[in-house]
Amino acid sequence: MKWPGISGIATRAMIFLKMPRFKKSQLRLITICFSTLMLMAYWEEIDNNIVTHVMSFSYRYLLNSFTFINASLRVNPEDAVKYSNRRYLINHERKCGEKDILLLLFVKSSSENFERRQAIRSTWGNEVYIERTLGVTVRVLFALGLHPELEQRRRLKMQLFLEDQRYQDLIQQDFIDTFHNLTLKLLLQLGWKETYCHHARFLMSADDDVFVHIPNLIHFLQGIGHGNARDLWIGRVHRGSPPNRDKQSKYYVSQDLYPWLSYPDYTPGSGYILSSDVATKIYQAALTINASFHIDDVFLGICAKVMDIAPKDHAFFSGEGKAPHHPCIYNQMITSHGHVSDIREMWRRVTEGEVGQISSGMIRRLYCTVAKVRLLCLPFLSNSYPCKAAFLEYGNF
Repeated sequence: MKWPGISGIATRAMIFLKMPRFKKSQLRLITICFSTLMLMAYWEEIDNNIVTHVMSFSYRYLLNSFTFINASLRVNPEDAVKYSNRRYLINHERKCGEKDILLLLFVKSSSENFERRQAIRSTWGNEVYIERTLGVTVRVLFALGLHPELEQRRRLKMQLFLEDQRYQDLIQQDFIDTFHNLTLKLLLQLGWKETYCHHARFLMSADDDVFVHIPNLIHFLQGIGHGNARDLWIGRVHRGSPPNRDKQSKYYVSQDLYPWLSYPDYTPGSGYILSSDVATKIYQAALTINASFHIDDVFLGICAKVMDIAPKDHAFFSGEGKAPHHPCIYNQMITSHGHVSDIREMWRRVTEGEVGQISSGMIRRLYCTVAKVRLLCLPFLSNSYPCKAAFLEYGNF
């Protein structure tokens, strides 16, 4: 049976309303029926965008208990090994050596994304530039799996070999590189640091479409380093997020896999930082948790919750959004998401000499505050940084 569209229902209702003996009770009945039809037509969208979020936030802030994770998602060591003990196809065991490493920076990349890796190597991921200009040692590596298509995999094998021969910065394991295997890529990063670069003071994970303002990041980490750089997990924090039950979404999680109303707090996988001790604790927890849970950033949050580690929100980690173009933004940004072809242009903009001086002096600071309010606080104009970022002084988060 073919149902009439919403517009057809409305037209018939108007014709009926014009009948001479129309009564108020009939009007009420039609209103109820029409409202019910509208609710039925849009219920899935309402449920996904409103109801589930209200329930999730209520669970997060009223109950605020995720003790179920310990018992429900744990696996025995034999099952955990099949996720974490993957064979290395390309590896550089001596990449860190015995040097004092401030930051081990892993970039999650796909084997075919050669141009993205080149752009990062020539801009914010240039280790030589970082050491000469900023005076610290950073190791930048690209985490890879295998291309899902066999023919492409064969074609890319030699290209990756030649690329790695030249740059020696690829780490590849033998899992199929798909969205549903991102948790395996997370385990690659945590396991590699634990085995080959345990002495690095911080671990950062970022996507290959993220721009990292490396001078701001290094200054931020050095500021932390003067204190006690422990128990730190920093990024854009998502609190009270509900599981996605839309089967058409790539973020879909079934009731069987995760039956609860809310995820533990987590930071988006586009970019976050862990202090060395936190990276170790999360890796230890990951070896006890069911890694078939495919959303890697939520899996990280689950592991952290097991170890009683909570993330700290940094206003200038962009999460999902791309930062507005403005010198007052560049002066404080750490990450900006969604950059594919413009990384070199962004690097040129943020490293211009006048950018670092734009917020010095009271008048210029006031100018920057006004500019950031206009860019970050107007509804629907920016989805990168929160409005509160407009009022933060440099170095605060």
